[in-house]
Amino acid sequence: MNHKLISFAATQIAGHSAEIIKLTDYDLPMFGEDIERKKGYSVDLKMLNNKIKEADALVISVNEYNRTVSAFFKNTIDWLSRHDRNFLEGKKILLMSTSDGKRGAASALEYTKNVLPRFGGTVVESFSFPSFSENFSEETQSISNEVLFLGFTDVFQNFVHQIEQ
Repeated sequence: MNHKLISFAATQIAGHSAEIIKLTDYDLPMFGEDIERKKGYSVDLKMLNNKIKEADALVISVNEYNRTVSAFFKNTIDWLSRHDRNFLEGKKILLMSTSDGKRGAASALEYTKNVLPRFGGTVVESFSFPSFSENFSEETQSISNEVLFLGFTDVFQNFVHQIEQ
């Protein structure tokens, strides 16, 4: 769901290039200080960090399990912040979340909104997308609920305006 939402968002960017980064493409073991001491920082971690550094801005869609971020997402943040405490320095971020629930992963969104600034990022806009399967068309790969589409468009345009300043 989150990947589909990000893919849709990327199609809405005009005048900027967008690259979709799938965190699952980067092999990061479960973080532990013993692993960090023994093996250091992996090539995949360094590549992911470089992708983030190269970006002018970030659109992140965070998933939710049991009213918080997934262990996978948290693990990625843990590794990135150990490698480079300010890995988001100077980055303006549009933060999104979605789920099939009516809250649209709002708890994970709020958690992440409070965490990312610790690493130098600025969440300039956020958007929670509820009931994904009911409000997103698989056929057109776009938001099918008109009210949600208008809300997304407003948030997205505000974000683009912020990154162009």
